[in-house]
Amino acid sequence: QVQLVESGGGLVQAGGSLRLSCAASGSIFSINAMGWYRQTPGKQRELVAIITSPGRTNYADFAKGRFTISRDKAKNTVSLQMNSLKPEDTAVYYCSSTIVATTRGAYDYWGQGTQVTVFS
Repeated sequence: QVQLVESGGGLVQAGGSLRLSCAASGSIFSINAMGWYRQTPGKQRELVAIITSPGRTNYADFAKGRFTISRDKAKNTVSLQMNSLKPEDTAVYYCSSTIVATTRGAYDYWGQGTQVTVFS
């Protein structure tokens, strides 16, 4: 069984920073892409940033220049450094990863989500 556990959400004033972390654990054979998504009530979940196994990154337009995704392959973790936060960044942030478990093929796993609230 594979789990993704996020941490680091919270309440921050506009212009501030937060760092989200996500750790994958369990019967992992290999990890492909790891990424962050976010969702607000009434809206579809949207991509924030993604990092592939070789380290290529892709960011949503709203994240470019403010957010940085990074990955520690040895620890099976992915982080999202968020700077210059705006109230519109308020959302539940989800970690996601395409993981090949030892007991099954590649599958997209999701964390439970962590709330980020930015106040002005």
